[in-house]
Amino acid sequence: MVAFLGMGLLGTNFVRAMINKGEKVQVWNRTPSRATALEQYGAIAKNSPADAVKGADRIHLTLKDDASVDEVLAAAAPGLQPGAVIIDHTTTSVEGAIQRTTAWKARGYIYLHAPVFMGPPNALESTGYMLVSGDQAIVGQFSPILATMTGKLLNFGPETGRAAAMKLLGNLFLVAFTTGIADTLTLAKGMHVPVSDLSMLFDNWNPGSMLPTRLKRMTSGNFSSPSWELSMARKDTGLFLQEAKKGGVTLAVIPAVAAEMDRWIQKGHGGDDWTVIAKDSV
Repeated sequence: MVAFLGMGLLGTNFVRAMINKGEKVQVWNRTPSRATALEQYGAIAKNSPADAVKGADRIHLTLKDDASVDEVLAAAAPGLQPGAVIIDHTTTSVEGAIQRTTAWKARGYIYLHAPVFMGPPNALESTGYMLVSGDQAIVGQFSPILATMTGKLLNFGPETGRAAAMKLLGNLFLVAFTTGIADTLTLAKGMHVPVSDLSMLFDNWNPGSMLPTRLKRMTSGNFSSPSWELSMARKDTGLFLQEAKKGGVTLAVIPAVAAEMDRWIQKGHGGDDWTVIAKDSV
């Protein structure tokens, strides 16, 4: 028996995938209708977390944050059977993941944090990425089960909380990437460039392919052989801001980037590769 707490889009499709694989799943959600909606697929909806976990060997969670995880697990505790395993897919703080691992171990349970880079379609299709870390005996024991839920299971080693850290870093990159695209779209609007032209550019030129090489360059510590000098990158950044002002649009991210470039130029790095702005980060 499996219990699943939290029937958002991700949790709902995880449950449907489990049922499709022959699992018997008891579900709970704060808004009951989201749990009962899964009964048509064979799930067993329960009225409380404690009822949902009764008889379950494994409890999965996809909730909002640390506070909701702690609240729901506290409510579920009276129904937990001895030796039950708690697998939490929620994006949480590193500290929260560490604290819960320790606290639930002291109570005789396994808590394993396994956040994901998966959208609802991935959860239904068992594709995408799931992250784990911590006690490697526990990770090894449950990896075969977790591997059935995802396309790839990434084990970041024995440090408890490392999976939580990697999830936050990945999400930070997604936020930065998306806000960069938003600024690009804003400037295109200001310069009266249609989205179709922007799509044509990126259909042919994929800057994402540069990521591994750029990361290596930024962490090498060697910025003395520039492929793009910081002063020239700053000149182009000034043009971005100039065109935005002329077009009557406001860029959200680029002004902060310009300020950071200015800081490094003032420190004497204008002739270095522009990736020198990451020097203090590694």
